[in-house]
Formats: sequence, structure tokens, C-alpha cells
Amino acid sequence: MRKERLIVPLLFVLLLAWLAGQAVSSWLFEREMVRTLADLEARGEIDIKRVEVEQGWLASSGRIHLAPLLGQTWQLELSYRARHGILSTHLDGEAKLRHGPDGVPLFGDSLVSSPPQWEASYHTLNGIFEGRIELSPLRITQQERELTFEGGRLRFSGEQGNWRLRAQLESWTLSDGAVRLEIGPATLNSQYAYTEDAHSFTQEDRLQIESLSWHQPQLELDTTALRLANRISLDDQELRMQLDLDLGEIHTAEQVLLTGQLEAELSRLNADAIRDTMLRLRELAASGRHEGGRDALLAELEPHLLATLQDSPRLDLKRLELDSPMLGLAARVDGSLFFDGRRWETLSLAGLEEPVVRERWRQRLDGDFTWHELPTVVALWLGLPLDTRTLEIDIGRGQVRVNSRPLPPLWR
Repeated sequence: MRKERLIVPLLFVLLLAWLAGQAVSSWLFEREMVRTLADLEARGEIDIKRVEVEQGWLASSGRIHLAPLLGQTWQLELSYRARHGILSTHLDGEAKLRHGPDGVPLFGDSLVSSPPQWEASYHTLNGIFEGRIELSPLRITQQERELTFEGGRLRFSGEQGNWRLRAQLESWTLSDGAVRLEIGPATLNSQYAYTEDAHSFTQEDRLQIESLSWHQPQLELDTTALRLANRISLDDQELRMQLDLDLGEIHTAEQVLLTGQLEAELSRLNADAIRDTMLRLRELAASGRHEGGRDALLAELEPHLLATLQDSPRLDLKRLELDSPMLGLAARVDGSLFFDGRRWETLSLAGLEEPVVRERWRQRLDGDFTWHELPTVVALWLGLPLDTRTLEIDIGRGQVRVNSRPLPPLWR
């Protein structure tokens, strides 16, 4: 009898524990959702809104709208329904991509298939979020034009402060009569790590395209193993951007037309000015004061944009290597270009199409580049001795000299 009297209180305690676990799981999910969306919006590139939010102990739902901070070129809508458990929350929903100010569904007049479905899981104990989106194949035909896509998969995972994305896309093909462009398969790996409010962040992207082909009458270009990697980092002092490009092999007429690698870095962009620019952009987007057109927007942002130059940015061309076995030409170039950021407040971004304004900017450029193993045909083109094997390119206050001589006219 004593054991039977204990069953009801025990069940009541278990029920309370379950309800408490559900409440905590729901609260943690909502907290992480709010924090993550706020941090992603603080990056300053997209505007994020969450609407029709219904928060409950057992289930939650809502819609997330993403769009460029300025302009209405595209909008992405993610609907979600979350089913909360004590240890994890399962989400699923639809992804709808629209374009233009009226929010017209992309390919909406050509496709009758349902929007892409996505699903994800949020693990309550460690705060890790994992999800995936399946992209269905599509085919669109308009007279002689045809676009086909073989489908793909997107997987994303991470936690607050560190997110990863892996996209595997099958081939895209665009044809218009005898002209044909084919891209893929392709793989994209991306990681975004940041501090609170995106005060500092690092983003790394690696894109590999297995093949890229352009075919038209009289010309066929086929590229294999094209790789592009970039790294963008913002710390307390500067914004730094690094680019690494490998062209793979470009073939035409069954010969190798071009191979090459490029490694470059842009640095010394003032970090505080970058953050001020992003903050001002968000303020303008929220107030609607950016509707006055490009010139009005430029006038609002000009002081912040110019302030990014105060530390005298530099562009380092660490490596440029190009080889054309078909043409018998090669290039090995390295060097640096500097921009004089002193008295940056005297500059203006308005009127850059005017020669006088462009000259003011050009006079702030200094640098030097070296072209190793100079091809004879280039020496001939520049009017240098035919046995010249090294080309020294000096830039002083915007004036270019090659091997201590003024740069001759390149087009006669």
C-alpha cells in the first residue's frame, strides 16, 4: 500500500520535471535564435526580420525574412516549425526566394514544383545547430534558351560565434541556340567565426569548380579544376582580405591555352571606420532615407567610407603566375601598391568621372612590381631592348615608369 501511495507523487514529480525540461528547451532555443539572428545582422550586409512568431513549450513557429540591407534585388523567406524536446529541438520548413521590389518568386512563372524544403536540429545541451536543404533539379525553356540544373545539397552547422556551410551543387547548363555555358559540379566550403555583435569576425570560403565550359561557333573553352579561396578578417585594427585563385587548365582546340595562379592581399583598411560604415548603413536602412538615389546615399556614407583609408591601405600581389603553352608566353609578377591615406578628409567620392577628381586619387598611388622572365614580345611592345628579362614597374604619385623609363603609349 505504501508503494502505491508513492506512485502518484512520483508521477507528479516526473511530470513537473518534464514540463520544466520542455520550458527550458523552448527558452534556450528562442534565446539562441534571437542572438544568432542579431549577430548575423550586425555583420552589416543583410536585413533580417522575424515575423508571425508563436513561441510555445511544445512547438514554435515563425518566418524569417532576409534581404540586402539596401535595395530590393532579392528576398529570402524561411518558414519554420520547431518541435521542442528536452534534449533537442527539430525544425523544418520551406525556403522561398523572390526577386525585385514586388517580391516575385524566382522562376515562379516557369516552375510548378514546391519550394525547397529544409530541416534542422538544435541540441539543447551543447547549443549546436545542424541542418540541410535539398535543391531539386529544374529545367526552364524559353524559345531557344534553356536552363537546366541537376540539383544540389546544402548542409550547415555550428553554434553561436562559429558557423559552417558546405554546398554541393551539380551542373548548371545555359544554352541559347549554338551558344552553351556549363558550370559544375561545384563544391563550396565556408566558415564564419565572430565575436558578439560581429565586432570582429573571420570568414573563409573555398570554392572548387570541377569544370567550366563555354562553347560557341569558332570558339570552345574548357576549364578544369578551377579553385577560388578567400579569407576576410576584421579585428581591432584593420580589415584584411586575402584571395587565392587557381585557374586549373584552360583548353581550346585540344591544347592548353592557359594555366595560372593568383595570390593577393588587401590590408590596412581601418577597422573602426568599417564598423561605423556598417552602423550608418543599418541606420539608413531602418529610417528609409536611402531612397534618394545613389548620389544621396553616397553623400551620407562618404565620410565613413573615406575614413577607412586613413591607415594607407596596401595591395600586395604576392604571386601572379600565368603560362600559355599554346602561345609560348609566361608571366611571373609580384609587388605592392600603396594608397596615401593622409589628409583623407580632403578627398571626395563624388564626381569620380571627372578627370580632375580622378587625378587627385591617382596621385596618391605609389608602388612597385616586378615581372620576372619577361617574354621578348612584351619587351618589343614596350620598346625595350629585346634581351630584357626583368621588367621593373615603378609607380610614384600615380606616374608609371618601366625600367626607369616613362611608360610608352600601349596603344598606337
